Amino acid sequence: MSKIYALEPNPGMVLRAENQRRRTKLDIKFLDVPGEQIPLPDGGVDTVVSTFTLCTIPGVADAIRGIARVLRPGGQFLFFEHGLSPDIRVRRWQERTEPFFQWAFEGCHVTRDIPALIRDGGFQIEQMDTAYLSPFPKCGSHCFWGVARPRT
Repeated sequence: MSKIYALEPNPGMVLRAENQRRRTKLDIKFLDVPGEQIPLPDGGVDTVVSTFTLCTIPGVADAIRGIARVLRPGGQFLFFEHGLSPDIRVRRWQERTEPFFQWAFEGCHVTRDIPALIRDGGFQIEQMDTAYLSPFPKCGSHCFWGVARPRT
């Protein structure tokens, strides 16, 4: 039997997700904890999925190490995140506009180097794509998506 654990500290988002879950037959357990405190056993999870969350977690390095801890050997980390652009002109705009992103989007940091954070957290990135999701504003739309596995 498969179980899905969903970490979401925002009560409003949990309510929305709970309403959607009722329409499925999936076994989902919502864990009302921040990403830095994953209350699951070591090596007990096959796959972790993160979408647009690593930008907002205050202790992002701890959260990524926690993801590595809970993944079983050979497990996978699927990510779709936005962050630091490779274009220096866009980076300057990211630095200028980050206070707005933090205010408007619950602490979002658009200047985080997501691939470096994932690698520093104990992962090997197996496959990754990058692109701007939108031509404007580029400062908030540079994304990374891919698959990483814990280093052994």
